[in-house]
Amino acid sequence: MYSLVIFGASGDLTSRKLIPALYNLFRKNRLPQPIRIIGFSRTPMEDETWRNKLLETTRQFTGNLFCETTWSTFAPCLYYHAGDIGNTDSFTSLSALLNQFEKEHQSEVTETHRLFYFSTSPQFYAAGTEQLGVTGLSTESLGHTCRVVIEKPFGTDLESAKKLNENIHQRFDESQIYRIDHYLGKETVNNILVLRFANAIFEPIWNRNYIQNIQITANENLLIGRRAPYYEKAGILRDMFQNHLLQILTFVTMEPPARFDAKAIRDEKVKVLQSIRPFTEEEVLQNSVRGQYRSYRDESGVKKDSQTATYGAVRLFIDNWRWKDVPVFLRSGKGMPCRSTQVVINFRQPPHSMFSGTLSDLMLQGNRLLLQLQPAEGIQVHFMTKIPDTEMKIRTSELNFNFKNSFSGEMPDSYERLLLDAIHGDASLFARSDEVEAAWRIIDPIQKTWDEGKMPDPEFYESGSTGPVQADRWIESFDENWFDLCPLV
Repeated sequence: MYSLVIFGASGDLTSRKLIPALYNLFRKNRLPQPIRIIGFSRTPMEDETWRNKLLETTRQFTGNLFCETTWSTFAPCLYYHAGDIGNTDSFTSLSALLNQFEKEHQSEVTETHRLFYFSTSPQFYAAGTEQLGVTGLSTESLGHTCRVVIEKPFGTDLESAKKLNENIHQRFDESQIYRIDHYLGKETVNNILVLRFANAIFEPIWNRNYIQNIQITANENLLIGRRAPYYEKAGILRDMFQNHLLQILTFVTMEPPARFDAKAIRDEKVKVLQSIRPFTEEEVLQNSVRGQYRSYRDESGVKKDSQTATYGAVRLFIDNWRWKDVPVFLRSGKGMPCRSTQVVINFRQPPHSMFSGTLSDLMLQGNRLLLQLQPAEGIQVHFMTKIPDTEMKIRTSELNFNFKNSFSGEMPDSYERLLLDAIHGDASLFARSDEVEAAWRIIDPIQKTWDEGKMPDPEFYESGSTGPVQADRWIESFDENWFDLCPLV
């Protein structure tokens, strides 16, 4: 018997992502049975009212995949429980409801599994987990598991992340805690591990001897809009770098795990983060740049003199045997020309050019491997070829692999994979406490230097552009250039 409780059931994440993902898992016959999905929120509501609300939003967010007949079979799994996340009585009554569901199926199941998902504001994480502990809902026993899923952001800096970890650990063992980052549920992010460790043609050259630099970009074409009150406190580093970009970086640069299991994978990810060279204040000034789209201060809830960055770029170094002195450039911005998350592996040029003295020598470039993570999911290899019917002219050519052209069916939403893993107890794609804290140790010195006004003011850039001009000059000062691909292919 499986029970999934969603705190913050009336929120946008629940209706836009979680319920559509659970519906799709049910449609694919991947959701374990029997299961009860209980929405927990303060607004009084009947079960049928909540189901009807979710019917409309699920139809909207699943599009052509929605089926009325399938929904009519899925909907009876949905229940609603009105309660206050800070009220012990609300959790006592929730416990009684869960016991009732499990009692109804005690003749057909021998094990019970409970998953508590915090789709709430971060300020309720500690209070909610405390209430689960007070009412005994965090307790595990033989044949009975209990897990808790925590959404990002997990803290706002190292100190707050440590405090939140300490609070949750008072009620839950680390093995019960699943800190979710939806980027790690993307098929293309998981494919990084397959590309590296299942193909002998890549792994031998995946090191400092052959790679010139790595660029990881996560750009969005949308502006901040209604997220402005949150974004004013967060900024681009907390919003994108501490979680998404550093998570992708670990997949790209980690050592091969001895086996494919949660502990081995997460051990290797933590080793990468702990190997990243720490910043002094002077090094932050040299190795980071920031910008702000020009109309950001006109957004509702934004200060007229706001210094909050909507664009950021950082140069990191991983001080280990494989990556010593290979720069890793991380970049993210709002209001970009297109939405794109990509990894670019720029390889070194051949050590000696036999085409020296010819026009072709001027065109010779290092090879490039492009991993397009979203939305045009695929892989490109850029390599040099001779132009036919010329004396000796060279150009860059491409080999393309596209997921949509190579595989039938739709690309699943990342929450489908992550929800199913959490239900089954696979923590491979979830962050561990030491991993979260290691990431904050990297970001905190940069954020502190930015906040204390020791950096130049964020340079304005027009929405729809590739970012501040300063960012181009900054990377060129290291004899490198950004690789941009807009529009996507």
